Amino acid sequence: MSKGNKLKNSQMLIAILPIVALIVLFIVFCTVVQMNEYRLDMYLKIVFNEAVVLAVVATGAIFIYTLGTFDISLGASTLFAATMGVTVYNRTESLLLMILVLFLAGIVCSLFNSILASIFNIPAFVTTVAMMSVLSAIASQIITTDGGALGGISIPSSVVEPYTGVGFKILLLGLYFGICYFIFQHTKTGRRMKYIGGNPLCASLTGIKANKYTIIAFVMAGIGVGLGAFLTLTYTPSVTTQTASSIGMNIFIAIVFGGMPISGGARSKIYAALVGGFSYMLLNDILEILIDSSAAYGITQVISAVFFLAVVYVTSMNYRSQMLPR
Repeated sequence: MSKGNKLKNSQMLIAILPIVALIVLFIVFCTVVQMNEYRLDMYLKIVFNEAVVLAVVATGAIFIYTLGTFDISLGASTLFAATMGVTVYNRTESLLLMILVLFLAGIVCSLFNSILASIFNIPAFVTTVAMMSVLSAIASQIITTDGGALGGISIPSSVVEPYTGVGFKILLLGLYFGICYFIFQHTKTGRRMKYIGGNPLCASLTGIKANKYTIIAFVMAGIGVGLGAFLTLTYTPSVTTQTASSIGMNIFIAIVFGGMPISGGARSKIYAALVGGFSYMLLNDILEILIDSSAAYGITQVISAVFFLAVVYVTSMNYRSQMLPR
């Protein structure tokens, strides 16, 4: 077999590994739950509700990661959007207005990050680090002020009860993913984002304005944040200071689990958010079931980190001997 064929086969194998891993994790999860004599339907619903939020926000984040940067404030943005949505509903008792505020807050937070980076000409990820602290502080202040001793703010469960079904959430996820897939794969916007992520200097020399596509990427991520905040409230109609606290880092891990290289560019895959989001939550819940102790969270994070490094190593094998994408 020639060197070219070996490389091609290696690339194909690495491309399908994330999907194979997702199937294996699902089988292991079902086995572990049944071995512990837990209700499989209940645990599957828990995993789905957690994973669908991560997958939705991560799908929007793919546009940012494709540019070769990242947004670590997405968790804080989701918390802020959910906080504003609940606050508005409690003031107006209007579900429509709450949903509008959820999406508006998510988009505005993302736009502010991208515009701030453009004005001061600094990397977008730098502004997101600052915004993470700012948004978390604002949301925490609102929650503490309105929630008082309860430590959280909430809306009546009856308000979101019609939207708690698995079918409805799959529909929302499928609709948003379909729109993102079309933009990412079949428009010049998606192609130019990959070009910028692969080689920003060449993209600039060909007349592609990076700032324009950075703003578009953050807007798409903002829509995902708004949708993620809504799905969070349909699962738990309350907001605390810990709501969505781990989404920012979980997105980074999920995208890599989905087989997308951390450098972005032409190798970016929009489906990495779906595959990686569900894979990560399955792995996380498997470990929590197996490690039933007070130290479960810490041990789970350590094991997840090891898996993360292993996935990065494997997915980088097919271009290790080639020129770096950036």
